[in-house]
Amino acid sequence: MSDAPVVLRAEALSKAYGPITVLSDVTLDVRAGEVHAIIGENGAGKSTLMKLLSGHVRPTEGHIAMEGHRADFADAVEAESAGVVLVHQEILLAPDLTVAQNLFLGRELSRGPFVDDRTMNRRTAEILSRIGALAHPRDFLSDLPLAQRQLVQIARALLEDRKVVILDEPTAVLANDEVAALIDIVRDLRDQGVAVLYISHRLEEVEALADRVTVLRDGKMIGTWPAEGLSQREMAELMVGRELSMLYPAKRGLSAADPVLEVEGLSVDHGRTEGSFVVRPGEVLGIGGMIGAGRTELFEGLMGLRPSAAKRVALHGNTVAHRDVRSLMARGLVYLTEDRKGRGLMLDKPLAQNVTLQALDEVNPGVILNRTNEAEQLRSSIRDYDIRVRSLDLDAGQLSGGNQQKLLLAKIMMTDPSVIVIDEPTRGIDIGNKGQIYQFIDGLVRKGKACVVISSEMQELVGLSDRVLVMRSGRIVAELAGAEITEQNVIYAAASGSNQHLGAPI
Repeated sequence: MSDAPVVLRAEALSKAYGPITVLSDVTLDVRAGEVHAIIGENGAGKSTLMKLLSGHVRPTEGHIAMEGHRADFADAVEAESAGVVLVHQEILLAPDLTVAQNLFLGRELSRGPFVDDRTMNRRTAEILSRIGALAHPRDFLSDLPLAQRQLVQIARALLEDRKVVILDEPTAVLANDEVAALIDIVRDLRDQGVAVLYISHRLEEVEALADRVTVLRDGKMIGTWPAEGLSQREMAELMVGRELSMLYPAKRGLSAADPVLEVEGLSVDHGRTEGSFVVRPGEVLGIGGMIGAGRTELFEGLMGLRPSAAKRVALHGNTVAHRDVRSLMARGLVYLTEDRKGRGLMLDKPLAQNVTLQALDEVNPGVILNRTNEAEQLRSSIRDYDIRVRSLDLDAGQLSGGNQQKLLLAKIMMTDPSVIVIDEPTRGIDIGNKGQIYQFIDGLVRKGKACVVISSEMQELVGLSDRVLVMRSGRIVAELAGAEITEQNVIYAAASGSNQHLGAPI
């Protein structure tokens, strides 16, 4: 691999926004036919580096070379023309267009004076099948779940031949089977001689894919190592600059308390998803299953965010006759969405407005907004949830992913709920912030609150949960508790629909 030609090289790249330097003096190269992983905590400078290399952002200092020649890309279009493409972590597609129209947007095929929809649909179907996407070329993007939108974005990047493919957190919203398909695609690209830059918080993917690993910390490059022989723990310690303690809190044991939430005969989307369950104070109830199993849909139905009906829903023993987000929140049940950017936070609004939104009556009891109370609540949230900010005047969209998630957690806790449903609590979050989120959840349940955690990360589900409900095809097919909660049992139930346990791991 060391003899492979260098396709793309960063030479002493730095980037500053005004007085704030976010990336400093980074030098690295990317070789043909290799997967070069870039790892680091949120805020380490990974995404900034990728935007510099792909022409989306111009460096303050340093330069880029392409196949030995200086290449100061004017913009992303020029970079793509040179063979460098970035697949963003955020979904940057047109929701009102079809999948095929998104893939060919700006490069439509024509037959005579007419757009050649037939050929575009055929080629779209081929690339979607290649990467294991379930979408149809004629589907509108807005109708697709988040994971399928990300696969469409990846398909757009791979539609044409590339010399360098940069993948920024490509699997953050994908299920295990979709991740496996993407890993196969990355390996195919490498075998075809393509240089792949791979950014991921999932260190098991880095270990499985990477030929070399570069670590960034606080906007600086710590070094580059051969991936062979570099364990996940060693990678994590290089990222955070210290030896890691145990990532997951100690197990709490099964709660014997009476249920705080009882759900009987909940039917969502006219029976497409159904379930009955209870949640007890002092426990984490994990919800497992593959993407499409109905995990998110079940709880969106419970919260009144989807059409639903139920035989009985009770909080603290009292039947809830009318279910919507506001009335359930008033009774102590809150829901933290998996889509923190699209539905959880107002990214273009200040931090204080975001954190106090669900508790306006308490923070602003009068008709005039009390900015002093808002500021005090924000300072308390920053302290209690360790939200890292340069200034209190930032907008929510200016925070890193991990700090956005902590802000969202602070926001839903403003109403002092008794049951907290958290959908994908650490999606796209670095290992340091993951540990903090886990400790926050553990602290809540040890104080007698109940937590429901919906997660696609198997280790997270196993490490956090006191009980796990596994879903398949819109139904709860297994309940696991204590020593029964293993990756093998969760995967077996999700894949087979059986509640038979495989026993302890070999």
